[in-house]
Amino acid sequence: MARTVILFPTDFSTASDAALPHAEALAKQKSASLLILHVEEPPLAYGSGELYYGLPEPSSERILKMLEQVTPSDPTLSFKHRLTIGDPAGEIVRIAGEEGVDMIVLGTHGRSGMARMLMGSVAETVVRRAPCAVLVYRAAAETLVGRKSVPLHL
Repeated sequence: MARTVILFPTDFSTASDAALPHAEALAKQKSASLLILHVEEPPLAYGSGELYYGLPEPSSERILKMLEQVTPSDPTLSFKHRLTIGDPAGEIVRIAGEEGVDMIVLGTHGRSGMARMLMGSVAETVVRRAPCAVLVYRAAAETLVGRKSVPLHL
């Protein structure tokens, strides 16, 4: 029987940090391993195909080091890291299908209104397109300064 795998996408934000303990708890409960994923967005291109180089993009080596620092607090929990480039929501869904994951646990920034309309919602797209169960956690305002997180009710 194949081992249960829980996919934990991270964008290195406090919202992601708040969801990690939930992914860990579920992994322990299910005797699952964690696949910790970061999706790096490609540089923006102008309409003529020229790349925008205004802000320096972090190097893949630097991003990989940041990803390797995202680890479960329980050293007995099985996990591996994966770094990919592309559209975050599309890559999360693709990796979930490719790896045959049983569940995705991700944090959300909980943007609404104009910010959500302009930036879209990775979490919403993943929920709609994922081939498996998805648990989305939104950090309460006080979590951002170190308190408990609450589940986002969809």
